[in-house]
Amino acid sequence: MFVLMIGFIVFVAVMGFSIGDRKKLTWPENFVLDSSAFVQQWFYRPAGYIAGLFEDLANLRDVYRENEILRVNAANYARDSVKFNIIKEQNESLKEDLGFTERQKGLYEYEYIIAQVVSASNDPYDQTIRIDLGSKDGIELNMVVITTKGLVGLISRVDPFYSSVMPITDLDANSLDASTKQIPATAENKKKSFGMIESYRKDTGKLVMSKIPENDPIAKGDTVITSGLANVFPRGLIVGTVDSVQVGDFGLTNTATITPAADFNHLTEVFVVKVPNPGEETK
Repeated sequence: MFVLMIGFIVFVAVMGFSIGDRKKLTWPENFVLDSSAFVQQWFYRPAGYIAGLFEDLANLRDVYRENEILRVNAANYARDSVKFNIIKEQNESLKEDLGFTERQKGLYEYEYIIAQVVSASNDPYDQTIRIDLGSKDGIELNMVVITTKGLVGLISRVDPFYSSVMPITDLDANSLDASTKQIPATAENKKKSFGMIESYRKDTGKLVMSKIPENDPIAKGDTVITSGLANVFPRGLIVGTVDSVQVGDFGLTNTATITPAADFNHLTEVFVVKVPNPGEETK
């Protein structure tokens, strides 16, 4: 085969020299050229196909890499979108919280310490809420806890880094002080209104305000706020809205049912109210 190939190459070379400048080839020369061209096409086409196949594979590899990059970028975009939405929501929440604290500071000069809810008990006999602030953060027993919407409860236990909150929906439970079982309250913009929020009805989800004088101006739709008496609950904190007013058991005082303002099913962020001088604040 080697000899035949060498002979074929020599023959083609000799034929090329013999052609010279002739414009017309003899029929043997035409036959040899046509035969060699016919044979060459069977080698050239597969070689072209193979070369094209490798080129396509290389292009396919590039496309795969580009797709990988696009998938990574899409995943990063989805992640960044979620982070942006979370940051946006937190920013709006903090703006609302800041506006709330500034508004309240202008009224009563209270200090508000923001805290995150870490757990909330589902036990109907122990509805304790845990927050991520403790004695290291200046939290003390019987400090009031609120949200931007309304009153939540009182600090019932303080640990170094965490604290427990007794919600107002658990007023009938045992507490550190008997006075914390009752919330002195009044109707907003009605100075002569007065009553004591003493219990919470789990069947209706309403607070019960009793000991309301018979001629008290409180009415359905009024906003109930803490009155500041008894030096436990600072004045001016929103408790809820009056749902109805009815005559008490003995007919001498009235009783009101109140819808709590705070949403106890979705507590994530709360404020611990720090009163610089409770005696002065409740005058």
